[in-house]
Amino acid sequence: MSPQAIVDTSLEKGLSLIGITDHNATRQCAIVSEIAKEKGLSVLCGVELTTREEVHLLAWFESVEVASAFQGWIDIHLQKIPNNPEFFGYQVVVDRQEKVVYEEPYLLITALDTDIIETASAVHAFGGLVAAAHVDKRKNSLFSQLGVMPAHLVLDAVEASAPEHETLVRHYLGDYPAPIVCGSDAHDAKDIGRSFSCFHMETPTFHEVRLALASAGGRGVCL
Repeated sequence: MSPQAIVDTSLEKGLSLIGITDHNATRQCAIVSEIAKEKGLSVLCGVELTTREEVHLLAWFESVEVASAFQGWIDIHLQKIPNNPEFFGYQVVVDRQEKVVYEEPYLLITALDTDIIETASAVHAFGGLVAAAHVDKRKNSLFSQLGVMPAHLVLDAVEASAPEHETLVRHYLGDYPAPIVCGSDAHDAKDIGRSFSCFHMETPTFHEVRLALASAGGRGVCL
C-alpha cells in the first residue's frame, strides 16, 4: 500500500476518484495526492476515525491543508497508548521513494476519547463530510456497537461494504435520510476497487461530491 501502488492500482481498476482514509491519521494524504495529481487521478483526503464507542466513521476534507489541520484535533483526542510494532506492525509515513519520513509512536487502531456525536461534529466544524463506515459489518459499525441511530447524529452518508447489502442497510436506517455509498475498505492494494460508488457530477472534486451526496443540482450517487 505504498502511495505509488495505491495510485497505480486505482488507475488500473478504472477509478477516477479515491479516498485516502488511514486509521486515525491523515499524514499520508499529501504524498498520495501529489502522485495522483500527476497521473490525473483525483483524491479525497480523509481519515477513518474510531469513536469512544468503537464506531468507525469516515471523514473527507476539501484539501490536504484542511486534512492536516484536522490531524491536530486527532492528536489531541487520540489515547496515548504506545504502539508495539512487533505485535501491531509499523505505523509509518513514506515519501514517493518509499523512504520512511515519520513513524507514529502511538497506537492508531485505538479509540479516540470523543463519542460519535462529538467526533462527527468536529469533522463538520472543519468543513468536512462524514459517513458511518461499513454499517453492515458485525464489528466497529454504527449498528454493531450502538444498535440504533443516535439522536442528533448528523451524517452526510452511510457506507455499505458491498452493493448487494443496500436493502439491509436501508432497513437499518429506517427513515434516516442519508445516502448509501460503497467503498473498498482496502488494506492491501489488490483490494482497491472491490466495491465502489458511481457519482453523477460535473468534476471529481470535493465540492461536487458534497453536492452529489445532497442530491443537489442534478448530482447524485448510486451503487
